[in-house]
Order: sequence, then C-alpha cells, then structure tokens
Amino acid sequence: MRTSIGRITGNSLVVLLLSFSVIVLLDRISVESAQAASPAEDAAGIIKATGVDGGLVVHLGCGSGELTAALQRNSRYQVHGLDRQPQNVQRARQHIQSRGIYGEVSVDQLRGKELPYTDNLVNLVVVESSQGVTQAEVMRVLVPLGVAYVKEGDQWQRHVKPRSKELDEWTHYLYDSSGNAVAHDTVVGPPRHLQWVGSPRWSRHHDRMASMSALVASGGKIFYIMDEGSRISIQLPPRWTLICRDAFNGVILWKHPITDWQNHLWPLKSGPTQLTRRLVVTADRVYVTLGLHAPLTELDASTGKVLQTYEGTKTTEEVITRDGIHYLLVNDGDTEVAKYAPGLNLGDQRRVATEFQWNGKPRTVMAVEAKSGRILWRYKSSVAPLTLTAQQDRVLFHDGEKVVCLDKTSGKAAWSSVPAPRRSAVTMNFGPKLVLYKDVVLYAGGDRKMQVFELKTGKQLWTAPHAQSGYQSPEDLLVAGGLVWSAPTTQGRQSGTFTGRDPWTGKVVREFSPNVSTYWFHHRCYIAKATDKFLMTSRTGIEFVDHAQKNWDINHWVRGGCLYGIMPCNGMVYAPPHDCACYPEAKLYGMNALAPAAPSRQVTERTPEADRLQKGPAYGQNLAQPVGRNDWPTFRGNTERSGFTRQEMATDLAQDWQTSLGGRLSSVAIAGDKLFVAQIDAHTVHALDAATGKKAWSYTTGGRVDSPPTFHDGRVLFGSADGCVYCLRASDGELIWRFQAAPQDRRLMAFEQLESVWPVHGNVLVYDNQAYFVAGRSAFLDGGLKWYKLDVATGRKVSEIDMNEKDPETGKNLQSNIQVLNMPVGLPDILASDGSYVYMRSQRFDFEGKREEIGPHSGVPAEQGAAQTGDGVHLFSPTGYLDGSWFHRAYWVYGRSFAGGHAGYYQAAKHAPSGRIIVCDDSNVYGFGRKPEYLKWTTTLEHQLFSTSKEAPEIQKSAKGGGSLVQVKRSASLNPAGKAITVEAWANPAKNAGVVVAHGGPSIGYALSVQKGKPCFTVRVNSKVYEVTGLKRILKQWSHLVGMLTAEKELRLYVNGQLVASGKAAGLIGGDPVQGLEIGADLGGSVGNYQAPFAFTGVIDEVRVYHGTLTDAEIRTHHREPGSVVAGQAKLVLAHSLEEGKAQDSSGNKNHGAVVGTKADAGKLKQGLRFTGKSGGNSQGGSFVKPHWTEEIPVFVRAMVLANKTLFVAGPPDLMDEEDTFEKLVKRDAKVQSILVKQDKVLAGSEGALLRAVSAESGESLSELKLPGLPVWDGMAIANGYIYIATEDGTVLRLKARE
Repeated sequence: MRTSIGRITGNSLVVLLLSFSVIVLLDRISVESAQAASPAEDAAGIIKATGVDGGLVVHLGCGSGELTAALQRNSRYQVHGLDRQPQNVQRARQHIQSRGIYGEVSVDQLRGKELPYTDNLVNLVVVESSQGVTQAEVMRVLVPLGVAYVKEGDQWQRHVKPRSKELDEWTHYLYDSSGNAVAHDTVVGPPRHLQWVGSPRWSRHHDRMASMSALVASGGKIFYIMDEGSRISIQLPPRWTLICRDAFNGVILWKHPITDWQNHLWPLKSGPTQLTRRLVVTADRVYVTLGLHAPLTELDASTGKVLQTYEGTKTTEEVITRDGIHYLLVNDGDTEVAKYAPGLNLGDQRRVATEFQWNGKPRTVMAVEAKSGRILWRYKSSVAPLTLTAQQDRVLFHDGEKVVCLDKTSGKAAWSSVPAPRRSAVTMNFGPKLVLYKDVVLYAGGDRKMQVFELKTGKQLWTAPHAQSGYQSPEDLLVAGGLVWSAPTTQGRQSGTFTGRDPWTGKVVREFSPNVSTYWFHHRCYIAKATDKFLMTSRTGIEFVDHAQKNWDINHWVRGGCLYGIMPCNGMVYAPPHDCACYPEAKLYGMNALAPAAPSRQVTERTPEADRLQKGPAYGQNLAQPVGRNDWPTFRGNTERSGFTRQEMATDLAQDWQTSLGGRLSSVAIAGDKLFVAQIDAHTVHALDAATGKKAWSYTTGGRVDSPPTFHDGRVLFGSADGCVYCLRASDGELIWRFQAAPQDRRLMAFEQLESVWPVHGNVLVYDNQAYFVAGRSAFLDGGLKWYKLDVATGRKVSEIDMNEKDPETGKNLQSNIQVLNMPVGLPDILASDGSYVYMRSQRFDFEGKREEIGPHSGVPAEQGAAQTGDGVHLFSPTGYLDGSWFHRAYWVYGRSFAGGHAGYYQAAKHAPSGRIIVCDDSNVYGFGRKPEYLKWTTTLEHQLFSTSKEAPEIQKSAKGGGSLVQVKRSASLNPAGKAITVEAWANPAKNAGVVVAHGGPSIGYALSVQKGKPCFTVRVNSKVYEVTGLKRILKQWSHLVGMLTAEKELRLYVNGQLVASGKAAGLIGGDPVQGLEIGADLGGSVGNYQAPFAFTGVIDEVRVYHGTLTDAEIRTHHREPGSVVAGQAKLVLAHSLEEGKAQDSSGNKNHGAVVGTKADAGKLKQGLRFTGKSGGNSQGGSFVKPHWTEEIPVFVRAMVLANKTLFVAGPPDLMDEEDTFEKLVKRDAKVQSILVKQDKVLAGSEGALLRAVSAESGESLSELKLPGLPVWDGMAIANGYIYIATEDGTVLRLKARE
C-alpha cells in the first residue's frame, strides 16, 4: 500500500474534543498527489509534515510494509507496523527482512479494538487505514505532543496530543536554577508500572566512580552522561558519552562522545558531586561541558549537533540557566581532582576524603547570554560547590563563610549575609545546600543547622536544627508543599522523622515518623528528591513519603544510580542503572522509567481464554519423534541446565561448516537432523540442517526470542518477547499452536526494542509432556509475574499462577519477608528442573507452581550464603542465566541460595561451587570462577578453571567470615506488638560496647546492650528512642541484666537483681518488627543510637525473653539462681541456655537460633557462647569449597560444555593480570594504557576466540583451536559427535574431529 505525499498547499486549525475530554489541536493538510513518489519519498514527506524528529513510529494499516520500512529514516527511529490481515503481516515482514532491518522495524497482527501499547508511548501514529481503532485510542498511546497523522481521502490530518499541565520537567541537577530539587509534577507517584527500560543492564563497578554523572529532562527527552566502557573490568578504558533518549519510550535519539572526564577509577561514595551540574537543558537546547576541562558547549537537543562553544568558559565546573542567561562557575586554576590516581585496591574512599577536598580558591562566577555567547559580567570569589543559584533578579552562592547575593543584571554584590557556617571539610562528595524559594533563601552547610534569609535584603529570618541526611552525598534541603523539610535519614539507626517548617517563620507545622516497619539501611549514596506531594528518600530502595497523609510507600526492589540518584518528572520516576548487590534476585536492573498506578494501565479486560490459544495448520497431528541419545534438545542440553552430555568428543578439531545469519544469536539446540537457533533482535527462530548448515526454515514472531527453543516429540517450543509461546512442527516450522501468556497485548520499549509488558523467555522448560514458563518482568510491576503450565501436544492451559508482590501464604507484601539485605525472588528467568522441583533463579516450586520455602533463609550474610544443602540444590544464576554482562557482584551457583549486600555477595561462592559459568555431571561441578582469595570485597579480580564436588562442604556453624552472633527468625510467638516486655541475660563483656540482645530496628524494637562499658536498655517506638542506662561499668565480670517495658510504658533496668535506672516511653511497641531477634549483634538495623551491627565481645549466657513483666522478687531469684525461669504473670517466649555452642529454645516456642562465628566457653551457669565482636567483615578471601584441581588459562571463558570426561571452554584471550595492571595504574605507569586498550579490543572480538579442550579429571589442557569470532554468552553445544558454536558476529559454526 503506497501513499503519495506532495507539497503542502493549505493549513487550517481545527479543535477536536475527544471522548475522554482531551482537547487536541489538529492541522488539516491538503496533499497534491505526486504520481511517481516512492515509499522513501512518502516517508520523508510524512516526517517533514509531522515534525517528529525521532522515537517510536507506528504504521497502522501497514499493508506491504514498504512505507513501514521507509519510515525508519535513520537510527533515531523505531517503527512498528500493524495490520489485521495475516497475509499483509507476512508480506510486510518479508519485505522488511529483505532490507536487513527487521527488529528496528517490525510488524505484527492487530487483533483487538485497542492498540497494543502502553499509555504515552508512541511519538507518531501514521494511519493509512484505521483498522477499526478509535481516535481516542490512538491518542491514548501517543506521547505528550505526539502526532497522529491520519489519511482521509486525499487529505492527511495532523493531530497533536497536548502535554498535560500536571507533568513537569527536570532541567538541572537540582530541578532548576533555584536549587530546590522538587518537581511540580502531580502525576509522579509510587511505581506500579514499567514505562520503558533501557541498556546498560548494570553500571560499571560498585567500588569505583559512578557510571552516570548527570541526568536532566526537557522537551520530551532525557539527557545523561554515562560511562559505556567495559563491564568486564573497571580497569579497562572508559567511554564517557552524552546520550539523548525519548523520555516516554527510551528510544536512543543520539549520542555524543566525551573524550576527557573524571578518572573512572575515582573511588565509590566520593562524588565528585559537581559533575552533576555540568549538564542543563531547555526545550530545544543542551548545554554541557564535553570534557573535564572543557568550555560550555551548546547542542541541538533534537540531533546532538554542536551549535556553538562559549569562548572564555574553559573548565566550567557548574552551569545553571535562567531566562536566556547562563550563570557559570569557571575555574581558572587546576581542579582539586585533576591529579588523582588510584592508590589502593580498597581504601581509596578514605584516602580521597582527606587528600581531595574543596580548596576554597577563588573561581569566577560568569553571566553569559545563551543565544549570542556574549559574556555579560564576571565576579571573582570563593564559591562553595553546588551553591550557585538564581531566581528573579538575583544570583546567589556561598563563599565558604557566608551567603553572597549578586544583582543578576550587573553582577555587583547586592548583600552578604551574617556568617553562615559550614562543616569544616567539604569533601568531593559533599556541597552545602542553598535553596531559593519565593522571597526567602534557605541554607544548610552540614553543621546540623539551617539558616533562612530574606531574598531582597539578606536579613536573617530564623535558624533551626537541620537533621543529618544523605549518605556520602550532599544533604537534603527541600521545600515541598509549602514547607521546609528535614529528616535524619543518613543511617539506618536514625529515626527518619520528617519535620516540616514554615519557610518564613521556621515554625514546625508538621512532624511525623515512618508508619512502616522495615529494614532501613544507610541512605543510598545520593540526595533525596521530591515532588510537591512526595518526598523521595532512598534509605534502602525508593521511598515515597506522602507528607500530607504521613504515609510511607517502600520499594526496596528499585533504587537509583550511585552519585546521581533518581529523577521525578514527566509523570514518572527515572531510576538509572546501579551496581548494587542488595536484594539481587528482586531488584530491577537497567535504565528504568517507572509510572504510577493509572486506571488505563490496569488489566481490567484480559484476553478471553478462548482467544489465547491459536491453533495452527499442524494442530492435532501425531508427531512422535523422540529425542536422540546424543542430541542437545534444549537450553544447556537438559532440564537441569547442566551443560553436560555423556557422549565422547574428539579434542583435535577442525571447522566443518559455518552459516552466517547476521545479528545477535542465541545459543543453539540440536535434535535429529536439525539445529535450532534464535536470531534474537530479528524475532526469528531458524532451523538449519545440522549436517550442512543450510537453512531449512525460519519463523518470525512479534518480539525478540532471547534463547534457543526446546525440541520435544517432533515439536519445537519457544517463548517470545511478544508475550506468547509458540509450538511449531520441527520438520518444516509449521505452526501447531500459539498461546498468549500475556494477560493482554500491551507493549513497551525494553532494551531498545518493542516488547510485551509480560515477555516470555525463549527457552521453555518441557518435563513429562508439560511446558513450564513465566511471563512478566517483576513481581512488583504490572500485576506481577505469571507462572504457566501447558499441555505440550495441545497447548491447553493446565494452570496459571500469579506471582505478584503478595506472599501466597500470608497475603502480606513480599517486602515483609526482608531480612537485612536479602528478600524473596521477584525476577523471572528460564526455568530449570531436576525432576523433583521446578526452579526460577534460587526459588523452588512444585510442579503445580506453588512456591516452596520462600526466602530468604537469613539476614546474616554468611548464614544466607551457607544455606546450600538439603532439598532444592540446583544450578542457578541470581541475575539470570542469560546475563552475560560479567556483573562483578554476581556469578552462578550450584546450591540453594545467594546472599545480598556488601558483605554477602561473595558468600555463596565461599560455601558452594560457583563461577562465572559452570557445568556439572553426576558428581562434580566444573567452572570458571574467582580464585578463592578474591571472594571478598575487591576491585581487582582474577579467575581460574576448576573442578570440585557437587556436595557443598560441611561447615561448622562457628566458621569465620560472617560475623559473630545468634540469629532467631521472626515468629508469631516473638511478636512484641502491644505487649509488656522483659528481656534478661547474663553477660561478661570484654569490651566497652556491644548488643547483648536486640529485636527490631530503626522503626520499632527493643535492645539490651553495653554502651561505654555501662548496661543500657532501649525501646524504639514509632522511630523514637527511649533509653535507660546504668551508672556503673560492668566490664570483664559476670552481670545479670534485665530490661523491662511495663504495660504502663515504664522502662526499667536491673543489674544483679537491683533496679538501677528507670524512665518513660511514649507507648508500647506498636507492631511486629521486620527484623528477627539477635544475640551478640544488631545486624538487622539499629534499635538504639548506635552503629549497627554493634557487635558484642565477650561471653553471653542464659538469655530469656518474656511477654509481660517480672516482679522485683522474681528478678532477684533469677540473679541468685542462674537458669531460673520463675515467672508468675509473664509468658516465657524464648529461653536459650547457649550450651554446647547451640541456641536451642527450651520455652516450647521453637524459637531456635542460628549460631555464626561463636564458640562454646565457660558460662555463668554451665556453658555460654563467646562472641568475637566481628561484624562480618569483607576483607578476607578464601573458600570452604575444596577443588579437585584448578588451572589458570589465558581465556575469559564465556562458553563451556562437558562431554563425558572432556571439558571444552571458549572465549577471548585474557592478556592482563589485574593485580599487575592495577599496580601500574597506581604507579602512574603510562605504558599500562596500551595493555588495557588492547585487552578492551580483544574482549570486543578483535582477535577472535580460543577454544580449549581440558581433561575433566585432571585439568590438563588437551588441545587449543583459534576461532574466528567470539562465542555468544553460553553459546556452545555438543551433539552427535560435533561441537556447535553461535558467535557474536551472527555466525553458527560446526566443528568436527580432524581427519
């Protein structure tokens, strides 16, 4: 279907009122037919007439696909064609495939009345035929200011969707030039839906500089500075890039390289925060420094073209813009960080905090006319980082001692404030806060005080306390909803209580504490941001604090990127890629744009069941064809995903054939005479003749197919990112059936292509003639995940289970199961099965989809990492089998669990066979993994090939490496809500401080501890701490300690039978703490005003917890008779005698404890436990897993298979020793850069790959073969005496025994 677009001859404005009350401006454009117009000319005319400069284009009524293909004018466009006629879809796909652009341009069948897209996703809808779709529906899917171009006869109508006034932009790091990081966006809310997700999957490295330096938004686009360098090693060269995406669908519109930026080996949590202020935008312009010492440059926001470089602005450190004028902070001397080089594997963070600080030297504040580049004025002064602000007719900053106000027109000083103190050291991750709000100036300098001045005169209006906020970042000073907000959020032990003050008087108008009980970690390493309605802290994930309703909405499963944080605007929250190890099997990855709940996003009308199953021409045929003994019929060869075959394979190899398919390929499956492989981004599964490599057939779906099909009984089954599962006849690719797993056909942009909101991984688990798979992206978004079981022969649905944010057993939010930095699995993966269970990552299911043993096992890192034995041991990846990114805080495990957190991510490998990639036979595991000395927090990493037993090692409970404590899981019997509480223990402390018993965290709980050598009893109620302390030190002696909270809210502390202190609390504990009870440490979060884990050193014995109170007489009895549990009114809920190194509960409530890092020692009564005071540090490597053999090989292994007793590994050459290259970097040896550059190129495939055969019994290398291309991740298979390899350049190879 060809459309002619000629010259525009008329233009009139029409107002159209849609059924959903949105007024749309419509241009009526007459078109004179150009008889010889080609599809390319037609497309060029449409793009010119609509003014859409990139993004997602939908062609409704695509017909032959010629115009659809032509609408992709360049790489800035993604195009999707729709047509109701299957024959048109087939014809269009064939045309687009012939052009070699299928994927960026794709076509699917339109089936219902609704367009298959989420709200606000499409930039341009070209309607040649309405296909029965209403105008209102077209407008629903358009982005704000998106265009619907509708053909009516010989005329085209241009409909523009207005941008709602409820949406806002975010043009500066701190929102705008005022320094108040608060958007006036009434749509932004707690995340419930994914709008789009983009690459990269992870930022580069946790321990070094954040990969994102700046992020802003305007004109329906977002702009950010990102290091796109290798994720394999942080030592490899950076690739700093300025990137522009469409704000509503994430389509990459352009990139611009940045050649020189801050040293990427700058340490974590150290800023430099000023980098965030080197990028600002307006509706059509980008202003940025394209280098660390570069001047300010102006770019066209639509194309990235450089328009001008501002003379005289070299080394612009900060820029803000207002009313057509730029206000710059220009450094005429050296920057503080210019001479940095790494010095330590770990510890550079502490080093730079003292060696690199704001030097206070004069800078130049400069006003520059944006359009002409003319410098209007200069003002020389010391200027504190981040304090440059502008509003009305004023420009302000802090000069290190006071606030200075300049006249915006002349640049002359208007006033200076009274002294405005700051903290003494302004480190590179910090900066004082200066906020302009209406006619007042607010200042906080990090010294626990805020000052407020009159904007016009500089008169001080009031001062008030300013709580510590942020963590290794600037502090928060926000004016939202008309109030000035402050809250102590830096550490988990802090209350998080928000105080809202009147901006003009300082009067406290509102004050409230968290109304949720959860685990609070330290605030993420970035500032909080806000909208007028929500204060958005990130104490663990992203919290939405509704200050009017005094309500917290917690989202531990998503966080912002280090240094920058999140960006709330355009009705969404943008969460950049992170490198966080917390909650690794639940936390989102990638560049996420998250939308709030909306009626139009709810799945209210599911696709009818009868319409979900489509029967194809081959349906109902008898296709019995068993899998051959030496076939490789599915992902990794079998349902266990072991990568193992019993067949022998020659080691002296030669190439047999190769077939070039092009594009990104999956790994392969082989059955009988066919090889099956997915051309991922082209949405196509190919069958090749296994003997010759010739293409037998191809089948194209509506979305990516990310992994190989499964062959079963003459059928080929696979899932697609279009939300469907397909079953084809293996012999010729004819459709047998297609099942729509997505509850409805809705699509979004995911990693730069259009995909279903509920995609299905390519590989489908088939077991006992049943197909198992999961649809969806996260348990916490878009209604969660869908777990399916289908009959393979018929496609009939056997069962469908929702896996959403609710615990299926309790009905509570899964986040209530959090234990410190571990939480239940919430992300999908290819499923596996050992014949007893089905597995998704570490989560175990029965064959009906029931989740068994919903995690985590523990909040103690070593204990969670050590939970590797018993039912459910299997091979899994915490980040998914298909994650080949070499994320440095993850690896595969043969076991049951993975631990999160800074002290947890390496624990699984200490306790179970683990590696970057592993295979296993009946008895052993073979892998390529970290050397044991690198199983710790480390920047440098070196790997080795190894073999070990499948059996996890037996480890003493008191093994070192996970701290020293006893942990008791939550239980109904321990719930202290609304109860009087008594806790007692015998303690012999060897050091001045430590927790004896703690239950709870920074919201609610109680703790018995030693502080400064004195006993202390603490209760936390509604985040506030109430505490009583004894007068005498109790070091190095046995003392009987009793802490009591009575029904009358009285706190009492007894030592050796005597009441020594008393006080009052505001109330009883109001809920059940999410943290368990711990003895010897408070790992779950600080109950008191101490730094968790506040580990105890010494011996503890005879721990008791009662609900209710003991009498004075009973307490004296317990002191005289250690071990006595006499209690008239109180109910004993826990009784640990701590004998024989165990923590068995004799109360009858089964509140037994897990003992870690302690040993039995002489107690007060018999035996107690000696606690070491260790907090579970992360500086010691080593593993309990004992290898049969290890070998160092010069290969970065990315593909591995095991053929009987021969192990085959393949990957690019490993040219660098990370210890050696890091030492050279420390010594500033310039020659090391050539090694790093070469290694970077080799990892990208410049020298192909090496395939090595290794004896599985001894580790001896048997042979080596050079491959022309890199294998795709996990891209090798063995079948019927041949090795098959899919490569990064789109080629499939077959290797045979050399003749």
